[in-house]
Amino acid sequence: MIRNVVFLIILACLFGSGPLHADVRDELKGVAKQIKEKKLLLKKTSKVETQVSTELTQIEKNLHDKENNLVALGRDLKDVETVLGRTQREIEVSRVEAERKRDQIRSRLVALYKTGEMGSARIFFGAESLPQMVEGQRYMRAVLERDKKLFADYNQKIEQLRILKVRLEGDAARKEKIKASIEVKKQEIEVEKLKKAAYLTKVREDKKSYQTSIKELQANARRLQSMVERLEARSRKSYTAKSDNKGIGGGPPLPLIPDKGFGAQKGRLSMPVRGDIVGRYGRHKHPEFNSYTVSNGISIAAPVGTDIHAVFDGQVIFADYFKGYGNMVIVDHGGGFFSLYAHTSRIMKRVGTNVTRNEVLASVGDVDSSQGSMLYFEIRYQGKPIDPTPWIR
Repeated sequence: MIRNVVFLIILACLFGSGPLHADVRDELKGVAKQIKEKKLLLKKTSKVETQVSTELTQIEKNLHDKENNLVALGRDLKDVETVLGRTQREIEVSRVEAERKRDQIRSRLVALYKTGEMGSARIFFGAESLPQMVEGQRYMRAVLERDKKLFADYNQKIEQLRILKVRLEGDAARKEKIKASIEVKKQEIEVEKLKKAAYLTKVREDKKSYQTSIKELQANARRLQSMVERLEARSRKSYTAKSDNKGIGGGPPLPLIPDKGFGAQKGRLSMPVRGDIVGRYGRHKHPEFNSYTVSNGISIAAPVGTDIHAVFDGQVIFADYFKGYGNMVIVDHGGGFFSLYAHTSRIMKRVGTNVTRNEVLASVGDVDSSQGSMLYFEIRYQGKPIDPTPWIR
């Protein structure tokens, strides 16, 4: 605010019609002196807030990393459970096949027992001719080879069953290990969340401890702003009289919004995420610190993990962590229009990716958010923020 005020003073002096009145100059000097005296206090407050903000940023990063690890462990657990299921099915198939082979062997043993040692002799001496005897011997050899293969197949199935059971035990042990790791990660996440809550409490306490000084500084800033407005009014009135209504009039007008492309979508855009709007665009009074803040966008409360959609076709030009906004995505819609999505938990698009209306960009999170899980959403035209509310149907 102070920078803007100084800039406005410079404008007023540049476009003024004459020297400032003595009383105004004196008042301005007095306020400038007070502002100078309070700069040290403001610097001290900012230093404390910056320090806490840095600590919060590190906690948010740690929490984000642990949540990603938890997701990866969940995928590993699912993979192991899939392998376990497949192994159990293979064991069942091998068991059934082994039992079938065992029944065949049992039948052959019974048949061999009934035939006895006279079986081969009966075939040999019962032949009525040499060719019949040779054929009988060939038959006996075939029967013996079949029995031999039957025993070998059975032993192979038994060994296969043993190997599958060993693999099953290994996979089951791995599953239990992953489940234990998941529980550890959950506990670590809870610890990080408690640390975050503690630091947020610290921020609030620090804010309250410096509240009196901040209020005084804001009061001085308001007085200075009031004087600047009076100076501007005098300068504008004098300049208008001399320049035939061509003097300054509060800055250049906002550019007209085109009626094509994104500009034609006013009132037609879908909400970027399913949820409730908990923060509106514009200037708001803080309920706790009795100070005013300006929001360039809207805040939409939604559960962690809820899909965030692009409101219109465009290209991703930013997709990364940005201090104060957490994980953030910016989409260029062309024609000077941009949309911004902040405080996400996961970013699903890379820079340079073309996206279409309603395509998923990220998921809701609470990274660098002091209000829990939510999406912060902005629309900008030619670099200037505009109220997103009239654009959403």
